[in-house]
Formats: sequence, C-alpha cells, structure tokens
Amino acid sequence: MRVMVLVKATEESEAGRMPNRDELNEMGKFNEQLVKAGVMLVGEGLSSSKDGKRVRFEPDKKLVVIDGPFTETKELVAGFWIWEVASLEEAVEWLKRSPFQDAEVEIRRVSQPEDFGDAFTPEMQAHEEQLRAEAASRIQ
Repeated sequence: MRVMVLVKATEESEAGRMPNRDELNEMGKFNEQLVKAGVMLVGEGLSSSKDGKRVRFEPDKKLVVIDGPFTETKELVAGFWIWEVASLEEAVEWLKRSPFQDAEVEIRRVSQPEDFGDAFTPEMQAHEEQLRAEAASRIQ
C-alpha cells in the first residue's frame, strides 16, 4: 500500500528555520535507509506558509484566495513522503527509526482505484494511468 507521511509544521519551521548540517545529515541517512529498502518513493520539505496561498472553493464556483502565513501551525505541513509499505504498522515502525525529536507526523493511506467503486470506470482508470505516466516523465 502507498501511504503519505505528513510531517507537521512547528513554530520553528513556520519561522523559516532551516535544519542545520547535522540534522540534514541524519535525515539524509534515514532517507537512504528508506530508499535502499524500497520504501521511499518521494520525499520533499515545504517552505513556511508565509510563502503559500490557501484557496477555498465556495458555492456557485466562487473562489477565495488567502495569502499566507496561516495561523494554526499545528494544522500545517512542513514536509512529506510517499512510501510503499505493507501496512500502516510498517510505516510506524519506519518512523521509529527517524531522527525526529519533538515532532508530529501523520500517516494516511493513499486511495487506490478500487476505493472509488464502479464510478471510476476502466476507461477513466486507463486515462488516469496515461496522465500519471506523462507527469512522471517530467519529474527531474
């Protein structure tokens, strides 16, 4: 199963504090373990919300754009991974090896085509796969 591992923001990350060399080295070692085990598919850190925008869709197709920073730090994400694991429990076991201290991480299963039932027709699935292949070819 694929899971998204969401690293929650902290006051420090929202203030724009970047990891120091030792922290980057430890995270690099952890990421290397994940890659060598075939677990990590993608992983990225995010800039603070002051550099972001929040887009809210309202009735009648009204679009509201809100500039960052956003106030509820505990609800923000500072980084993420996409992992391929056998279970949520395996993802938790991997996180036990992480160099995090004083952090909160959320693990969510990535939806699969069968989760959408008959509404996601074979034609739609084929088109989605085509789009994914095209998008993947652009990743550097």
